[in-house]
Amino acid sequence: MTDITMFTSTLSLTALYSPIVAELRAVEERLLGELYSDLPLINELCAHVQGYGGKMLRPSLLLLAAQACGGIRDAHLTLATVLELIHLATLVHDDVLDQAEIRRNKPTIARMTSNETAVLVGDYLISHAYHLCSSLDKPAVARQVAACTNRVCEGELLQVHTRGQWSLSPELYLEIIRRKTAALTAAATELAATLSDCPVEWCRALHVYGEQVGIAFQIMDDLLDLTGNTVVVGKSLGSDRRLGKCTLPVIHFRRDADPPAWEAIQAWLTGANEQMACDIESAWQAALQETRQTARNHITQAQLALQTLPPTPAREQLQMWADFSIHRQR
Repeated sequence: MTDITMFTSTLSLTALYSPIVAELRAVEERLLGELYSDLPLINELCAHVQGYGGKMLRPSLLLLAAQACGGIRDAHLTLATVLELIHLATLVHDDVLDQAEIRRNKPTIARMTSNETAVLVGDYLISHAYHLCSSLDKPAVARQVAACTNRVCEGELLQVHTRGQWSLSPELYLEIIRRKTAALTAAATELAATLSDCPVEWCRALHVYGEQVGIAFQIMDDLLDLTGNTVVVGKSLGSDRRLGKCTLPVIHFRRDADPPAWEAIQAWLTGANEQMACDIESAWQAALQETRQTARNHITQAQLALQTLPPTPAREQLQMWADFSIHRQR
């Protein structure tokens, strides 16, 4: 089972995983089996990537949503494996795009080998995801997974296109993360209901839940990139400002900043000044707090969506996962 760490909240990942420990192990076993190759080189690279697994957010949300919809079926385990493969592929590709050197406190594939190898490993993971997805007996689910992956790519392309645009609007920022991150979490929870043959309103509610949790999760990820500790977070930080990605704290700061304050924060963002000017620290902290509140607002929407489902222990676990996404330190 993936290493589980405590986080600074009344919750822990141990508690969040507790109802689905056996099922998560089954997903990991399928992941290992799917990625086995007769080429030792491929097995070594895939073993390294499997260490990126971390929180298993998407499989966990899918399995808990399945429990909330009546129970976990074999198809749920398959789909959870598919989505984790796609997620791992995006991490490998993201490390190339972000020039990242560390992931889960280990060197990235790109750092360990080359960008070329990392791109091909990401492609290899995606091809395995679709090979496995084709085994599901619901073609509509496979099409939705493919459509979701298209949205992820669109979000990444949009983010690359907007690098260096410090005047990015909050609406466009949210559209980027809705596609690049939230599309996959929304697919996890919605498709869990689809595989369970649930009513349409349950599917819609779980789509909203997954999307809102994904948005909040990415907002907090962007916040940690600017404020976190590399050792605690377990990956390279500071890439957003180094690469000119305008994230929500910067958007909030810019809205209220006077020209001198904006010039000062730009100097820090672009690396012209490695230390943030003391006279803007208070305004920066206010922008960070507003960003946290924005994430909380999305979690509120996620939790409201869950009220469509009947009260069950699984629904309560989904509520807890929503809380976790904004209290985590990594």
